[in-house]
Amino acid sequence: MSPEPESPTDQGLPAVLRRRRMAEVIASRGFVKVVDLSETFGISGVTVRSDLGALERARLILRVHGGAVPRQAAPEREASFEESLESSSGAKEHIGTAAAAMVVSGQSVLLDVGTTTLAVARALVARSDLHDVTIVTNGLTIALELERAIPRFTVVVTGGTLRPLQHSLVDPLARPVLEQMHADIAFLGCNGVDVERGVTNINLPEAEIKRLMLGASARPVVVADSSKLDRVHLGTVGPLADVATLITDDGAAAGRIDAFRAAGVDVVVADSRPA
Repeated sequence: MSPEPESPTDQGLPAVLRRRRMAEVIASRGFVKVVDLSETFGISGVTVRSDLGALERARLILRVHGGAVPRQAAPEREASFEESLESSSGAKEHIGTAAAAMVVSGQSVLLDVGTTTLAVARALVARSDLHDVTIVTNGLTIALELERAIPRFTVVVTGGTLRPLQHSLVDPLARPVLEQMHADIAFLGCNGVDVERGVTNINLPEAEIKRLMLGASARPVVVADSSKLDRVHLGTVGPLADVATLITDDGAAAGRIDAFRAAGVDVVVADSRPA
């Protein structure tokens, strides 16, 4: 959602005041695009980027792909979709390719919200051999990515309440749709995977949707880059016993991978080495 337009007196402000107002808009919205800030303050994109650079140096915001998010000191701060997109992008691409290789034509797929699952969506679209695949997702960004593969793919969006930070759909309405599903395979993102505490997520609304997807598929697959291994967060998604496969990247130490395998999980390590 774009920030509310400022009053005309906001245009032509001295830089220091304009940046202060810009920081306030970003803090209130969580994520704001460069183009929205340009329109709001009546300044060019170049000036917006200069202002964001100054605000970042002052440790008031973080610049991310396409815009900015507020900087928060709390360790449990939920990163925006755009912020996460900048993190471990190479590892996520390899994980996405490994995940997409598990799908065959004619299958039904649940595809969770997230930047790693976005990589799965892109890898699925790239597989021109796939056809008659039905994909159900609660991620608007993911649905738009999959749109390019229609009519080879049928894309179903769960519906529900929109969470702007992740562009995700949650309850109400998402639950009734997922309770009627039983897919061949589900790809779930998360903020943490731990041998003892299982799969967890920072925010509770999405953790609930992930739980529903976990129980609505014959083969639940967790996709998580190595930075998320051995981490535990607030919202419980499910125990490792409910996970069929974990796909991670080769940045994980062998000992960590062995611990997950000893717990009974099939672990696929996506190889980032050149072919």
